[in-house]
Amino acid sequence: MGRHADPAGHRRPVPPVLLAAGLAVLLLLGGIVWWVTGSGCGDRRTVDVTVAPELAGLTEDLLADVAADEDACVDPVVTAQEPLQTSGDLSALEADALPDVWVPDSSLWTARAGKATLDQAGSMALSPVVLATSRAAAGELGWLGLAPTWGQAVGSGRPLAVPDLAASAEGLSALAAVRTSLGGDEDADNAVVQAVLAAARNASPSPADALTAGTGGSAQAPLVPMSEQEVYAANDAAADSRLVAVYPAEGTPSLDYPVLRVGSPSGEEDEEEAVEAVVRRLLSEDAQVAVRDAGFRGPEGSAPPRAGKATGIAEDAPETLSLDPAEVQGLLARLSSLAAPSRILAVFDVSTSMEAPVGDGTRATLARDAAKSTLSLVPGNYALGLWAFAYELEGDRDWVSLVPTRELAAEVDGSTQRDVLDDQLDTIPGRLTAGGTGLYDTTLAAVRAAREDYDPTAVNSVLVLTDGTNEDDADGVTLEALLSTLAAEADPARPIKVIGVALGPDADLRVLERIAEATGGAAYSAVDESDLQTVLFDALRQRG
Repeated sequence: MGRHADPAGHRRPVPPVLLAAGLAVLLLLGGIVWWVTGSGCGDRRTVDVTVAPELAGLTEDLLADVAADEDACVDPVVTAQEPLQTSGDLSALEADALPDVWVPDSSLWTARAGKATLDQAGSMALSPVVLATSRAAAGELGWLGLAPTWGQAVGSGRPLAVPDLAASAEGLSALAAVRTSLGGDEDADNAVVQAVLAAARNASPSPADALTAGTGGSAQAPLVPMSEQEVYAANDAAADSRLVAVYPAEGTPSLDYPVLRVGSPSGEEDEEEAVEAVVRRLLSEDAQVAVRDAGFRGPEGSAPPRAGKATGIAEDAPETLSLDPAEVQGLLARLSSLAAPSRILAVFDVSTSMEAPVGDGTRATLARDAAKSTLSLVPGNYALGLWAFAYELEGDRDWVSLVPTRELAAEVDGSTQRDVLDDQLDTIPGRLTAGGTGLYDTTLAAVRAAREDYDPTAVNSVLVLTDGTNEDDADGVTLEALLSTLAAEADPARPIKVIGVALGPDADLRVLERIAEATGGAAYSAVDESDLQTVLFDALRQRG
C-alpha cells in the first residue's frame, strides 16, 4: 500500500500580518452588511410635525437630535402654521395629508378639528392669557398694586385692541374670561357683545399698534389680550422694557400647547415608534428648559428664568381660570354671527301710550336713548332705516318713513347715515299721536319694504318696538290674515326676520311671538323698561 500524505504536516504557517489583514476585511464587510441591513436602523420614517409659529424654532432645534439619532430612524419635518389653518385642514383633508403630531397654542382648537382623531400626550408649555399695556397706563389705572377683575378691566374705558376672534385663542380666551367674570349668563353675553361692537365702532387700534404704544411707554396705551410669553418676548427685544402683563384678580385662562397625536394608530410598529420618539422629545426635560428660556412657563407653571420686572411678567404663576371649551365655542359662534352685516328696518311705536312715565322720562325717551346708545356701537357696514307708526300718520297709512335704509357709513347730504338716524331718533318723543296703534298693517308693510330692499350679503330683518296692542281691527288686516300673508309671501331666497320688542307690561308679547315665529325671528319682553338696553343688545346677539 502506498503512503498517504498528512495534510497537517505539510500546512504552511500563515504570517501574522496577513491574519490581521483578513480579520480587518471581515470586520469591514460585517459593518457594511450591518449598515445596509440596518440592524440599528431600518427604513427611516418621516414624521410630520405642525406647531404654532411661536414654537417653530425651538421645536426644530429639539427634533434635530431625534434626526441625528441613528437608532431612532426618524426624519422629523416641522411646519409652522397658525392653529386656525391647521384645524381647518384637520376637518377637511384626507388622513394621509394630515400631520402626525400637532402642537397648537390651545386645547380650544381641538373642538374645531372636525372628523380628525386627536390623542393628547401631554403639554409642551403654558402661557397665561393676560392684558398687556404700558407700565405707565397700568399705574394710571391703579393696577400695579391692585389687579382688576376681567369685567372691571373691560369696563375701564381704556380702548381694547381685540384680535381676530376666529384666529386668536388669546382674544377668545380673554372674552370668555370676561363672560365668566360677569356671571356667565345672558347679561354677561351682552356685555361681551358690547365690548366687541364698541371696539369695532370706535376703530380701536390693531393689536400690533396697541403693542407698539405699550412698549413705547404711552400712558394712554390700550389693553391687548395676549399671551404672557408675547409680553416676555416683546420686552426681551426692546432696549427699555415698558410693557407689563396685567393678571386679573379672579385668575386667567392659559394657552396650554397640547402635544397631540393625529389619527388612529396605523398598526405599523416602526411608524408608531417614530411618532413616539418625536412626542417623547417634545415632552422631555430638554424641551422644558427650551420653552422656559423662550419665555413660556413649564407645563406645571414654572416661570421663565428671567421672570420679573425686567421682562414685565410675574414670577409666580397666576391662578388658573378654567374655561369650558363647549361654552367658548358657543361664544365664538355668537360673536361670529356679528361678522355678517345687518340690514335692519327699525319701526318705532309713537302712539300716545308711549308717554307713560319711566324713571325721569317716558317710554318714548327711553326708547330714543336706548336706540341711540345701540346706534353708537354698531359698525359702519351695518345698514339701518327708521319708520314711526301709530294710526293713520299719513292719510290712511299707519306708518311714516323717517330715514331710508342705508349703510351707517354712507354719506347723506354732507353728513352720514349714522348722524341722520341719530337726529331722527331725537324727534321720536315729539311725534306721539293719539288714535291707536296699527301694528299689523305696519308690520306687513315693513316686511314687504325690507324684502324689496333686500341685501343678499347681510342679515335682513325688521325690528318692531311697541308698548301696546293692535288697535286697527276695523279697517286693517287681522292677526290671522297677517300671519297667513307672511307665510304666503315668504321667499327663501330673500328671508326677512321680524324681531319684536314688547316694551312695558301692556305690550302684547304673545302676538309678537307669533309674528316672530312666522318669520324665523325672535320676540323680547322689556316688562321692566330699564331692561330695554339689554334687550336691544340681546336682539343683536341672536339676530343670526
